[in-house]
Amino acid sequence: MNDTLLLYAPVPLHQDAEGGLFVESQALNGLQLWARNFSRVVVMMPLDPGPVPPGWVPALPDDPRLDRVVFEPLPMAYRPDQFLRHLPATQRRIRKLISEADWLSFAIGGLFGDWGAVAALTAHRMGRPFAAWTDRVESQVVRQEIGTGHWRTTLRARLTHRPMAMLERAVVRRASLGLFHGRETFETYAPHARGPAEIVHDIHISAGDHIDPDRLAAKTAGVLTGPLRLVYAGRADPMKGPFDWIEVLEQLDRRGVDFRARWLGDGTDRPAMIARLEASGLTSRVEMPGFLVDREAVLEELRDAHLFLFCHLTPESPRCLIEALASGCPLAGYASAYSSDLIATHGGGALVPRGDTAALAEVIAGLEADRPRLAQLIARAAADGAPFTDTEVFRQRSQVIRDHLGAA
Repeated sequence: MNDTLLLYAPVPLHQDAEGGLFVESQALNGLQLWARNFSRVVVMMPLDPGPVPPGWVPALPDDPRLDRVVFEPLPMAYRPDQFLRHLPATQRRIRKLISEADWLSFAIGGLFGDWGAVAALTAHRMGRPFAAWTDRVESQVVRQEIGTGHWRTTLRARLTHRPMAMLERAVVRRASLGLFHGRETFETYAPHARGPAEIVHDIHISAGDHIDPDRLAAKTAGVLTGPLRLVYAGRADPMKGPFDWIEVLEQLDRRGVDFRARWLGDGTDRPAMIARLEASGLTSRVEMPGFLVDREAVLEELRDAHLFLFCHLTPESPRCLIEALASGCPLAGYASAYSSDLIATHGGGALVPRGDTAALAEVIAGLEADRPRLAQLIARAAADGAPFTDTEVFRQRSQVIRDHLGAA
């Protein structure tokens, strides 16, 4: 047995003028972790013809971390005409890769251009067991776009969210193993799974990235005085609830709470967020520096902040919540199966019903007024984040694949 794992990952590859491939830095970390658990890893990824964005790094042939990783670029075909044009040849290519692999795991989520779903259905027709992996309910994310932006976005969402949901369920029903990142996605998809379903996590923080005991002690002592420091790290997109986030800050301002807040990330809503902050007179206390390429700089922001303020509106399992906990940054945001599960052991956060900005502002104002309680919450957050390391979660997922999928 060659012990080859075939993956589909929707994170796009990029290519420079010389033909060199570039991969997102966290995806690169994931691939080297997969390679620690399998003799060979073949990863199918869509190839984006656009320029290489910040955060993508070269996949060098002589990189020792990738000596057992093979990249298989697939066409980026998210328009129906593109997808139908590329489907026959790409499906033949996927079929060949499946026949050469021992273990199969495909990320799903989308409709046209979702090569993970194509690979899953192809494997099923070939009689090959496979794992289906996802970290959010993509069809519900798309459904949330109805009425939130340009009419084309609304029309596309109306036309696609139902067939997208049907495709998701079709793949999950045929999967021999469901790997669902976080309880939010697990509770959505597990009822449709005919094979075993597992809650897994997809994170990229090492044990060394966690806040160390001395830093944690200094943080809990320092929180007793000074302005309340709030942070969020993620895309400025509708699904992240950016205007709920600002609404909470506006309510804190009206309550007289002394705070400083930062949103780390870029996205479609960032210009409108900046305009609203200017209209609210909050620009002196709220900063939006945009996307931070340096991952260590992001973790430093989390280690320095007193609360991780989030207002996610769709069912997903974002890694940023785990990264916050590992940094000793308590969660303050909307309750979901995922966020509630993350702090179930030690209570490292304060959660309110989704959409209730008034309740969230009240909770944060209460913590600002009771700094000893906030200091306790910081210690509890670090305890909730302690079990999460990238090495362990990838080892666990690899073992689950070996336990439930028979090799060819």
